[in-house]
Amino acid sequence: MKRIFGKKTEPQAGSAALLELDTGQTDLAPGLQNLYSPQVTTQTRLRDIADILAEDELLSLGTLDQIRQEHQANGGDIEKLLMAQGLSTEQILSAKAKLYGYPFERITPQDVDRKAFGLLEINTIRTQHIMPVRFQEDGTLVVATIQPSNVFAIDDVKRQTGLTVDVVVCIQEDIDAVCSEFDDSKFDCNVEEFGMEDIELVQDTEEEVEDLEKSAGQSPVIKFVNFLLSNALHEGASDIHIEPKEKYTKIRYRIDGVLFDVKQAPCRMHPAIVSRLKIMANLDISERRVPQDGKIAVIMGGRGVDLRVSVLPTCHGEKVVIRLLDSKSIMIGLEKSGMEPRLLTAFQEQIKQPHGILLVTGPTGSGKSTTLYSALAQMDSDRLNVSTVEDPVEYNLEFCNQVHVNEKAGLTFAGALRSLLRQDPDIIMIGEIRDQETARIAVQAALTGHLVLSTLHTNDAPSSVSRLVNIGIEPYLIAASLNGILAQRLIRRICTNCKEPFAAPEGLRKYLDMAGIQPHELVYGKGCDQCRNSGYAGRCGIYELLIVDDTFRQIINMDASVNSMRTAFRQSGWPNLFEDGLAKVKRGITTIEEILRVAEVADAADAASVCNNSGSTENTAQSGNAPACA
Repeated sequence: MKRIFGKKTEPQAGSAALLELDTGQTDLAPGLQNLYSPQVTTQTRLRDIADILAEDELLSLGTLDQIRQEHQANGGDIEKLLMAQGLSTEQILSAKAKLYGYPFERITPQDVDRKAFGLLEINTIRTQHIMPVRFQEDGTLVVATIQPSNVFAIDDVKRQTGLTVDVVVCIQEDIDAVCSEFDDSKFDCNVEEFGMEDIELVQDTEEEVEDLEKSAGQSPVIKFVNFLLSNALHEGASDIHIEPKEKYTKIRYRIDGVLFDVKQAPCRMHPAIVSRLKIMANLDISERRVPQDGKIAVIMGGRGVDLRVSVLPTCHGEKVVIRLLDSKSIMIGLEKSGMEPRLLTAFQEQIKQPHGILLVTGPTGSGKSTTLYSALAQMDSDRLNVSTVEDPVEYNLEFCNQVHVNEKAGLTFAGALRSLLRQDPDIIMIGEIRDQETARIAVQAALTGHLVLSTLHTNDAPSSVSRLVNIGIEPYLIAASLNGILAQRLIRRICTNCKEPFAAPEGLRKYLDMAGIQPHELVYGKGCDQCRNSGYAGRCGIYELLIVDDTFRQIINMDASVNSMRTAFRQSGWPNLFEDGLAKVKRGITTIEEILRVAEVADAADAASVCNNSGSTENTAQSGNAPACA
């Protein structure tokens, strides 16, 4: 028999059996059938994720055949073909996990042990798509990956950690979220994400300005501090609280008078953050045992913003509170402050008086300075000499002369006022009447033909008279010099984006009748993204105005006690803080809950009744933001 391997030869006699053998026929020549028996063979195919998706009924058999044919014809990645059929990444990775015998998990930053996560460099986690998650009770390290077939990456983790490794499969978004949460350099991207405005640091030295935007790329800490300041201004925050905890740093904004958690920073970054703020405020970064106060002048978004920085040592580090003093926020005008028309007209008459004392009272953060600045802005500064004495000067105003009290240098309120009276003033604003000496000079200025505006810390307007008496001013001098007292509070406005009707509880009907409010007129904020699910957005004031006329002057000379002044005020016909708040509830500006939060009800028993009934009635709205007494 002739060889058939190598060079091709023509078939000859006796080679028919070989040809028949090649064609697969079974009638072989005698003797060869025992040597070779051909079989019909089929191509072997390994089980893949498409088979698992079909078994899980996520892929129909018809679609599976279509994918097989397309993959056989064009090749390529079968996962892309599956995604083109509408299957999600999570479904595909879940099938891949089952194919390799691993469990599939969705992982959040809360599920990850920081100690385990720190076993690998974050760049390695991102490039290799494999992430340490937690430790098992026996010390085994659990890692999550999107590539269970990458045995080299798994072996590399074993080599670097020296631990036994268990594998779970997750999606790439989970790895990215954990890396973003645990990566200190994430502050770099936060600035871009929130659109940080240009920030310029204004030094005390004239003409010396540092552009913070240019220096932001030098350190993540600088970028992070700039982001905090810029974002707080965008959010309308009045204060930034940077609070050190045992394992992290909590950062909160005060917005509309309420604190909101913003973010957390790693505790190891806290000293650097505080040091950066101290440098900006010209404070001693080496001193960490005593409180420090400073001021920062910056330009954000093209307008000047002053920052008052207060540093206080605590058991876990230094707490920093930054107050944002935005001059734009104070020039709102008295017309937009929330004063009712009758009260606004009476207050404007008071600031037109040629002499006397006009007091604005309320607790810290109630908007007293804003009211006084708005009043000064309405005065004719071209014809009048308007001067202020403040500690500190919160807002720089072009239309008046401002004196900054510096007690360390010997410039006190009383000393500044004495010098100011020799400067031929017409209008004098005193930041606060704190002691007898300041109060006496204010009274003397009022009696000698000057209009004096000042603030006083009291709960309401009638108690201000008793406060002056307690300071040491004789009642007859108070009666002769005092023109009026305005008490105020700030309340939150209902968010106009999620305002809804609210069914009034039975316990509030008494106050609704008092203000002439129909139950169907009540509204509240349900909560939305624009108001941070609080139901409130923005603030306005509630006020009570005590005008000192002849009747009040007689009462002050006879009995200047708090009870006597409050009785006289109720008889004057002017609404108190609570009644002014009810008027704003009737107009749909705020809720009764907000009024009860900031203003006193005349009868304490009635207030308790309101709180008890509003919290238990079945008519209370089901939303968590529905009005209910705190």
